[in-house]
Amino acid sequence: MARTSFRIGKSSNPTMTKEDINKLVEKKAFELFEKRGKKGGHAIDDWLEAERIIKGKLSK
Repeated sequence: MARTSFRIGKSSNPTMTKEDINKLVEKKAFELFEKRGKKGGHAIDDWLEAERIIKGKLSK
């Protein structure tokens, strides 16, 4: 099984595009889906939670 976890820190590129951010959100949303046992019906919740997490890490 491929690992989808990743870290964002101070070494991240400060010139990330919206596309770059969306890719990170997509990866995190999939990670949340996997943690829930790959049960469907929560795609929007996963996406919104992933956005919150990624944007929070980028603002640090």
